[in-house]
Amino acid sequence: MGKHLRIPLLGLLLIFFLTSEALPIPAFARKYSLSCKVCHTPFPKLKPYGDDFAGNGFVIEDKEAPRYYQDTGDNWLSLLRELPIAIRFDGFLSFNNAGNERLDFSTPFVIKLLSGGEITKNISYYLYFFFSEQGEVAGLEDAFIILNNVFNTDLDVYLGQFQVSDPLFKRELRLTYEDYRIYKVKVGQARANLAYDRGLMLTYGLPTGTDFTFELVNGLGLEPADNLGTFDTDKYKNVLLRVSQDVTEAIRAGAFGYLGKERQENINNSLWMLGADFSWSLPKLELNVQYVERQDKNPYFILENPQKIETRGGFAELLYFPKGDDSRWYLAGLFNWIDSDQEDLKYSSAGVHYGYLLRRNVRATIEGTYVFRSDLPDHFRIGLGLITAF
Repeated sequence: MGKHLRIPLLGLLLIFFLTSEALPIPAFARKYSLSCKVCHTPFPKLKPYGDDFAGNGFVIEDKEAPRYYQDTGDNWLSLLRELPIAIRFDGFLSFNNAGNERLDFSTPFVIKLLSGGEITKNISYYLYFFFSEQGEVAGLEDAFIILNNVFNTDLDVYLGQFQVSDPLFKRELRLTYEDYRIYKVKVGQARANLAYDRGLMLTYGLPTGTDFTFELVNGLGLEPADNLGTFDTDKYKNVLLRVSQDVTEAIRAGAFGYLGKERQENINNSLWMLGADFSWSLPKLELNVQYVERQDKNPYFILENPQKIETRGGFAELLYFPKGDDSRWYLAGLFNWIDSDQEDLKYSSAGVHYGYLLRRNVRATIEGTYVFRSDLPDHFRIGLGLITAF
């Protein structure tokens, strides 16, 4: 097929391309008999109210969900009457992915079962299971327990699997297919990055608009347990500390530091990361910026003459909502940049995304991204899609 025929065919066929990895939970809307618009605009992007709802253990203050718990006659038993679940289905067609000049049907690409809610007062849970991801059963990613308002303070504790970058910008709430690439970078053979890990996260907010986050994680991602049932294969733990501040009602700035160590074959790699982030939110416009600097002392775990590798990068995201919360359509732009001493980590891309809400939980999109620096040839990727959760 000639190139002059491929583009018209693409325009006719790319109707199932599902972009974002975001996770709206219609089960919450069913629980409280509320519209998805209360927390999302558009889904899965969270409004401030949605952030507060998630931070409160998926509970709306002063609003009891009718018949949420089963009445067993035992006041010490908290038993959900029905298990809150939701389903997400992703299938897509893409053209010229990784510069291959092909039209690819990838349906289903993702099928997820999601669940979350309050187990009992101040104790909640959230998880999702991949029935299928890229044609394989992938298992659990997010899966954690939340202890809310510990000691009757604003201290919240998360225990389980989560993304290290969640306090910065949540990858799962982005609107674009193109990812926040810097969060997924792994250097050499080191397994630590800012995506998924297992551990403990503490969050605390002050009335001044100052938020603190502390994380203690294995630093190995979601590697399976060894034959002894141990997830962490060395004695070290990695830590992250983040501080963010509301500068004005529309502007928020933050900074974080990450310190870690990993041991393989009796050889250590020490690493650190420093980063800064910035958000400027208006009713119709939002700008998000992230920068990360990383240094690994021995990421290839070499005994003699270890190679130190420095990596830096970030992203800038611009969102436009013509009618604010009531927008049926929106525009998004995303720029990614990664530079590193490790050549195959270098990456730069720029893309534009358009979305239209067919229903509150059904979103049609079209996105084009040009990748102008990577370990693959430069290429332009385009897709047209539909995203739904129910």
